[in-house]
Amino acid sequence: MQQYLLFSAEVAAARSAGTPIVALESTIISHGMPYPQNVQTARDVEQLIRDGGAVPATIAIIDGKICIGLSAQQLELLGSAPHAMKVSRRDLPYAVASGTLGATTVAATMICAALAGIDVFVTGGIGGVHRGAATSFDISADLQELARTNVTVVCAGVKSILDIGLTLEYLETHGVPVISVGQSGFPAFFTRESGYQADFQMDSAEQQASFIHTKRALGLYGGVVVANPVPAQDAMPFDEIDAITTRALAEADAGGIKGKAVTPFLLARIKELTGGRSLATNIALVKHNAVVGARLAVALRGAVHDRAASAIL
Repeated sequence: MQQYLLFSAEVAAARSAGTPIVALESTIISHGMPYPQNVQTARDVEQLIRDGGAVPATIAIIDGKICIGLSAQQLELLGSAPHAMKVSRRDLPYAVASGTLGATTVAATMICAALAGIDVFVTGGIGGVHRGAATSFDISADLQELARTNVTVVCAGVKSILDIGLTLEYLETHGVPVISVGQSGFPAFFTRESGYQADFQMDSAEQQASFIHTKRALGLYGGVVVANPVPAQDAMPFDEIDAITTRALAEADAGGIKGKAVTPFLLARIKELTGGRSLATNIALVKHNAVVGARLAVALRGAVHDRAASAIL
């Protein structure tokens, strides 16, 4: 595996020292936000994780390597390159074998984080079951990855462009627990409430870490979703964003936009229709997730050490 993984100096030092590490995806840089806000947000998120006592590991595919932790120059490359490949599980071997510049989705980042031994991953929102999936069969690979890969994903729920009820049903069917932070309701990315409930509410990092450790100790494989709602002052009204999303979805359908192109199109169109307010909300929620993710990584490392010490005693 070492022939494929390339750790940055910062991440390598953290691994040696036993410092908590938080994985970050790169699709949010290359496909989720416009330049230069994407690069600045990536740098800000990394710093928030450092401030929280952990080390950030932004993941991408560069020159045939799975890079675990990126330099400032590599972040700039991903943010400004016009044709970075959007890499999910299916695409990962191609991007590595061909040397294609690749930005990792939630699914691919989970895979790479697990290969690197990283337990916690921070993103904006996970993918899910798309509206109309009964006929299109459009279901994000993120959900299958959550069912099989032992990485905890801190997110602001799922985007309102998805069928949230079916997404939660899919996760339940595959045994993926959904934990909410600060409220019982499941958030919907731009908005704090989706009209659906999370499985469990756990507000503190210590509670979350204890739950995750217990799940692993019981041999229950698969990920955990920690749904952290966008701060109230940055949230958008549910009715407004739902109406705008419906309009953008209709435009995507009329334009024949499908597959991987749907989400980038919708995010860009929603940004236009909200006069840029959705981008500000997107940035705010990612930063908030970084704070929660760093706390969790620190608490999870502490929980492991405490249990190890107890076993010795």
